Formats: sequence, structure tokens, C-alpha cells
Amino acid sequence: MAGMIDAVSATVPATPPLRPQLAAGQLLYVVDVAATTASGALVMELMTRDRKANGDWGKPEPARVTAAGVASLPDPAEREILQRLSGGRSQFEWGYNGYGPDLCRVELRGVLVTDVVPRACATGRCMVRVRTPARPPVVSETPILRRAQDERRVEGPSNVPSLSPVAWDDGAPWTFAIGVYHVPDESPGGYAIEGWLRRDNERMELSDALLLHDGVLFTKTHAAVLNHGGAFTWLKALQRTGRVTVPAEARDELVDALLPLGPLLAALPDDLRVETVAGQPRPHLRLRPAPFRSDRLIAEVAFEYDGTLVAPESPRPIVRAAGAPRAIRRDADAERRAVDVLFERGIRSEWNHQTGQPALQLPSTLLPRIARQLLGDGWHVEAAGRIYRRPAALPTLHVASGIDWFELYGDVAYDDQHASLPALLAALDRGESFVTLGDGTIGLLPEEWLRKHAPIARLGTRDGTQIRFKASQVALLDSLIAAQPDASWDETFTRARAELQTFDGIRPVDPSATFAGTLRGYQREGLGWLLFLQRFGFGGCLADDMGLGKTVMVLALLAGRRDAQPDAGRRPSLVVAPRSVVFNWRQEAARFTPGLRVVEYTGSGRTEIRTQFRDHDLVLTTYGTLRRDAAHLAATPFDYVVLDEAQAIKNAATVSAKATRLLDARHRLALSGTPIENHLGELWSLFEFLNPGLLSTAHAFERAGAGRHMDDDAIAMLARGLRPFMLRRTKDQVARELPARTEQTLYCDLERPQRALYDELLGHYRRTLLGESPANGLGRAKLQILEALLRLRQAACHPGLIDKRRSHEASAKLDMLVPRIAEAVAEEHKALVFSQFTSLLAILRARLDEAHVPYEYLDGRTRDRESKVERFQCDPSCRLFLISLKAGGLGLNLTAAEYVFLLDPWWNPAVEAQAIDRAHRIGQTRQVFAYRLIARDTVEERVLELQRQKRGLADAILNADSRLLRDLRREDLELLLS
Repeated sequence: MAGMIDAVSATVPATPPLRPQLAAGQLLYVVDVAATTASGALVMELMTRDRKANGDWGKPEPARVTAAGVASLPDPAEREILQRLSGGRSQFEWGYNGYGPDLCRVELRGVLVTDVVPRACATGRCMVRVRTPARPPVVSETPILRRAQDERRVEGPSNVPSLSPVAWDDGAPWTFAIGVYHVPDESPGGYAIEGWLRRDNERMELSDALLLHDGVLFTKTHAAVLNHGGAFTWLKALQRTGRVTVPAEARDELVDALLPLGPLLAALPDDLRVETVAGQPRPHLRLRPAPFRSDRLIAEVAFEYDGTLVAPESPRPIVRAAGAPRAIRRDADAERRAVDVLFERGIRSEWNHQTGQPALQLPSTLLPRIARQLLGDGWHVEAAGRIYRRPAALPTLHVASGIDWFELYGDVAYDDQHASLPALLAALDRGESFVTLGDGTIGLLPEEWLRKHAPIARLGTRDGTQIRFKASQVALLDSLIAAQPDASWDETFTRARAELQTFDGIRPVDPSATFAGTLRGYQREGLGWLLFLQRFGFGGCLADDMGLGKTVMVLALLAGRRDAQPDAGRRPSLVVAPRSVVFNWRQEAARFTPGLRVVEYTGSGRTEIRTQFRDHDLVLTTYGTLRRDAAHLAATPFDYVVLDEAQAIKNAATVSAKATRLLDARHRLALSGTPIENHLGELWSLFEFLNPGLLSTAHAFERAGAGRHMDDDAIAMLARGLRPFMLRRTKDQVARELPARTEQTLYCDLERPQRALYDELLGHYRRTLLGESPANGLGRAKLQILEALLRLRQAACHPGLIDKRRSHEASAKLDMLVPRIAEAVAEEHKALVFSQFTSLLAILRARLDEAHVPYEYLDGRTRDRESKVERFQCDPSCRLFLISLKAGGLGLNLTAAEYVFLLDPWWNPAVEAQAIDRAHRIGQTRQVFAYRLIARDTVEERVLELQRQKRGLADAILNADSRLLRDLRREDLELLLS
């Protein structure tokens, strides 16, 4: 008990100190019944009385107790009581009425009542003073108890002296009991409610008690512990009235009022009994605009139990709907957890200036997110009077066939409401996260489903409640519905899917007899795939790794095509390739398909060749010629149009890309080991050439997400839809007989003069770029950034690239490269040296010339490429080939080389891979060693880091992607300039 008192004491406010004065005589502890009834606290007065001459006690007077008097009392129990009431009061929960006549009038509350009263009774001088109190009204939210106001008043015990001594009853506590009975005589069908106190087999009427207080009761002779079971209001009401009568029509009110009393009910008619079960609340959140704050919503919380709403602050522990046969016990812990969730999700208690009270508030921008989260947790959410609904897990999809199209019907269920798939996509286009349903309620978009499927769905054309797909888009539509367990479709679409699935059963095909060579197994499979495309009239992209013989497979196809077609009506085929690759086509055609009549349509004398197209089977031209002669070539009907190194048309807005789309061809093919170099948007340009309309319009494809970071699941679905039109094999998969390729990064440290130049440039660009670029983006600084990165990369290669006057100076990279070249040449190996900077190759050439080292050289201005490649491949004395990365990084067959040196890193790792694959390709019989030369602690190291960070997007479609410059952020720039 002392521990409990000490715990309570910390919350008691400081009060003015009593001044105890103890006169001679007897000290009394007087409980004032009337004052206690009026105040709600147990009021105890300290009084004294003196013995008269005749031996009787005189009239009690207010005590005048001093601290010195308390300390001098011989009885330690007496000192303990007075110290608790006076000197020790700062440790207890108690009240004090002031000075003057009421100097020793104390209010006792809580545990102090049951601590002091037994001690006072033990002295034999605890008294009860009875005066007629002014009975306060019954204050209760329970309508049944308010009826007690009108009931008769029951008088208390009679013949009670004005000052009665009481002893402490240390038996078991008296407990409150309630009985409810039918009273047909007084109120037909009505009920009477009575109360009493019980202890074991004893019973005490409430009217027999002089005072019933929270925790203690007083009779004329005793005080005892009282346990009212949390129903003190009922106890006081029934003590005042004796009983409360309730008419039959108020039965539901009575049932609700009795529900919390549970264990106190000693008697209850069967027709008032209801089952009480534990309840699980469904939280409700209602939101309304905050006055004068357009960016805030006022939040109100309630909890639903079996259809009944209850506010969190309601004292009712049990709830029941009117007339319901059972009641629900509230789960306070669950309610508390629900409120905690609101605060975790972003709701805050903020001051409401309109009401002058704190209120739960939510930033308006968080509404979609918090509504989705709460609905997912089972909440009821309502904003501005409109209920929010959660979508069904999956939409219902159906495919119906038209003349040359397919229509996709889809809708999502929101309980008894529905939203069509086009309506959901329209909301998504507007940047919204919800859709308005037919009954005015709000349906949250099925974001998870749309995240995966919207990119494909957007490639169709919306028409009312359906989305129309072209017949050529059947594979995309199939990928969309493949993972939908409840999707349905008609017979026509079933046949289209079955035909499409024959792609999975493609078998290897042998080339025609006129093909002068042998195809490897994977090449025969590739030929089978090309014939599959031919059969269905699809265009396709052969995206095999560089060096796997894509040219040979196409030549085998064209040879078979020529053999199968009669001369009459035969069309020539057209190959468009980079200039550096045209001669390779001529060589390969002469070697493998000598029966094909090949003509090269390039150069200044090409005008006369136009009239000879029909006399040839294969026309070879360049992208540059196509741009210049687009109108003439578009006027010629071709059998096949083949784009080699098709990444050349990755930008749909270029003249080259537009010119290819104008060409007239029965069949279209694209060859590229890296059809996606920078972003998925490049796919649109490629497929608009191959299968016009397959990926809808450029705007639709951009909106579908290709221009941004498309979701991995959406990429997988797009890959599935494009799978019949793209064939991709890697060397590891199909050319295991190729010798190994070893790649190694060689780091070199800049010498002091070169380091000083580099650091000077670095400091300059850090000040000018990072000092001025806004924190949220680089905006207009892109051109300056590109210039800075170019200059820093040049400085890392050679000082002469910054200042031509310093071309004679040393360079860490050339100092590392030249000895390795010399060693390779001395050991009779051949090597390729690639650089983006022709100026760096020029400095290297000067050093090689001084050392009398023979070499070949190729850049964008080189004309006679074929002879240079031929010399390197066949001349034992020419063991070194210096090549501009951009001009010679693709299309060249340089299998005579065993060593490849990359003098400077490029943003796109695919470009570097292309360069290495000039040597590591079909026909190579020796191991290839590739070396990247990197200047340590320069921007080149940072480029490698960004390459590692940015790899991976297009692997899901093909194999490689790098969007380094396009998606450059400030943090990337800080890394590069670190």
C-alpha cells in the first residue's frame, strides 16, 4: 500500500502547508457525510474534545494542531496518521480547503481513502457526522439511470446520532450486486432494477449504508472496503431511489445499459439476456477539407462493430445494434493499434484554428497513398462524402475477333461497381490514382496490375469500352492475357494463338543446294526462324551476338528464296549497311552464295546502276546513300530489305530511320548485335520499320513507359510479346567451340605534368558546373557537361589532345601501350588498337613511324577499307591495326588479331564489346586477349563505375543497355567530377 501511495504522490500538486496544533484532550477523525456527498471526495475533519468535570466529553471543536504537537505525540500510529494528512501530504493524493475555520478539513481521494480510514478507525476515534445533505442529481449518459431522477427517494438509516464512532471491518470487501425483475403489476411487461451489497452469505441493503464512497462504505457502526465493480453511478442511483422501473418499450435501452454490468448482475430475466462475444473492429476514416487550408484534410476515426459505429473516446466497452441478439465486446488494443497506424502513415494531430482544438489532419497529397494502404488493411475510407473502394485482385478480360483486328474487353470489379480497362488507362494517363465509378464512389486503380500490364495495353487503340489490337499485334495481346487465369477468347483468336505458338516448335533447316558452305547447328535454327517469319509475313530482328555469322544466315535465306521463285516477277533484295561493312557482304556473298547476282549501289557512279536492279538478286548500299536517294529507292519494289547494324536507325526522327520506313518490301529484316544501346524507346523505331504499327505510335510507346524506367514485369511481358520477332543467341550459348576471350583492365598513373593539367581542368569544371547547377537537375548545363567530360577524358589520355603544342610530351597510356605492342609484334602476334580520338591515334602513329613499326590505319575518312582489312588479315608483316572506334567498331572481320587494346572507355559498354568482337568471332581459332587502359583517379574510373551501376535494363529484352548521358543526374556528375 505504501508503494502505491508513493507512486501516486508524484502527480499531486503542491499545496499550502498545514500548521498542526494539538491542544490537550482527545483528537477525533470525523467523516462528514453531507460534505462527502456534495464534493465527491471523502471529507475528513480533525476535531478535539475535552473531558468535562462530570466525566462526559465536551462538544467537539476544530482541532488546532501544530507540527511540534504532532512530533511530541507518544503514539506512533497517531503520528503516522497526522503526518499523512499534514507533514507528509506532498506524497499523497489529497485536497485542502484553505485556512481559518476549515484549517483541518481535508479531502481524501483514491488510494489515500483506503489507507487513512482503516488507520483512523483503529484509534477508536473515527466518527461519522450525519447531516441532511442536498442530494445531487444523477449524472449519467445512460438513459435508464436518468429515469432515477423521477423515482421516489429512499431515506437513509434512522436514529443515527449526529456523531457516531465507527470501527473498521477488516472482513472481505462488500461487493455491489444488481437484480432485474419483471413487474407486471406496476408496469405490464416492464422491469424493475434493484441493488444491494453482498459478502459471502451476508446481504446489506443500500439504504442501510450511511455513506457509499469510491472504495469504502460507512454504516452506523462500521467502515469497510467497498467494491462497486466499476458501476459507482448505478450504486449511487439505486441508493437514492431504492429501485428504477423501466417500461417494456425501453427494453433495448435497458439491454444496452446492462451489458457493461456483466458480473454484477445477480438476477436477470431470460428475455434480457444477450450473448456477448469478442469483437474485431473495422476502422473507419472520414476525411473532409480543412477550413482555409486547401492542402489539408481533417480526419475523423470511428470503429465499426457488427454494423455499429463507435467513437474511440466512447466509454462503452460493449456495443450492440438495436434489436440485435448479441453484443460485441470492444477490442481496445486493436483500436489503439489502428490509431497508431494512422500516425505511421502520415496523419498528425495539429491545431484547428476554427475550433480552437487539436484535430487529426492529413496532407491532401497523401490521400491516394494512405487510402490504398488503409483499404488494403480492411479500413473503410471516405473523403468529402465519397466512399473509396478497393479493386478486385484481377480484371476480367475477353478477346473478340474482328475482320483484321482483335478487341480486348476488360473491366475491374469494385464490389457491385465496375470500371472498364480504357477508363483505367485514361485515369493513369491523367496522372491520377483513382477512377470515378457509376454510383459516384471512388475506385482506386489496380496499380500493381497496371504496372505490369498497362505498357502493353496502351499499345492498342482505345474505342469505348474496348481496346483494339491489329492482327500483327497478336503476340503482344497474347502476352497480355497469358497470365490472366480468368481471361477468355473466341475461336478466331484461339487459332491465331495456335499459329503463333508454332514459333516454339521451329526446327533447324538446311540451306538450299546452291549455298556453298556449311551452316552450324544454331545457324540452321536461325534459318528456320527466318522462314517462320517469311511464312507469316512478319518482319524480324536477328540479334545474335556479334561474330556468330548473321550475314551468312541471311545469305542462305536469300539463296533459297532465289531458288524457289521463278524468274518472272522476281524482285531483288536490298541490304543497307554501314560503308565499312558493304565490302564484307560482297566477300561473304562471293564465298557462300556465288549464284547470287550482287551489285553495289554506292559512290558517284551509282545513278546508272538504278536501272540494273532487276537484273540482280542482291543490291548493297549504305545508310548515307539511302538518305540521299530515298525517293529513288522507295520507288523500287524489293523482295527483302535487310538492315545490317540496324542500331543505325535507333532514333526514329533521323532521316535514315524515316527513309527505311519508305522502302517497298515484301519482307523486312534487321541485323544487330545491340538493337538496344541506350533505352527501350529505340525498339519503336526498329519495329516501326519491321512491322509497322506493332508498337503503336511513337507517342503511345513513349507513354507506355519505354521512355522512362519501365517496370521489370512489364519488360518481361514486352519481351514475351516480341519474342517471335526477335532471335537472340550469345556466344556462350551456341559457339562454345570459340576459343576463350580474356578481358583485363590495366590501370596507369598519370605523371606529374599530365596530372597537373588534369587537376587544373577538374578544378575549373567543378567550380563552373557543380557551383551553378541546381540541386534538382542539370537542365541547360548539359552542353557544358558534355564539353567538360570530353576535355577531362582527353586530358587523361594525352596532354596533346588539349594543347597540340604538347603532342611530343609523354603520356601514361602510351607509355604503357607501346611496350606491350612491341612485345606482341616481336612474338609474331597481331593486335588491334581502338580509340575514340583520332588525334590520339595520330600521336601514336607518329611514335610508331619513328620506331619503323608497320601498321594499318582506319577511321571515318578511310576510303579503301577492304584492302586495309585484307592486308591485316593476310600479310604476316602487318601486325598492327589502329582503328577509330566509331568507324571500325562494327562490321569488320579481323580474326587474325589475338590482342585488342581499348585506349579509352566509352559510355556504352556494348560499343566496347563490338570492338572486341572484331577479333572474337566465328573463324577465330586462337585465344583473344582484350585490354582496357584506364588512367587511375580520373573521370575514366568514374565512367567504369557508372557503367556498372547502369547495366541491366535491356537484358530482359536482349542483352545490353546504357543510358548514361541521357539520364545523367547531379549525383552522377558529382561522381564523375570527384
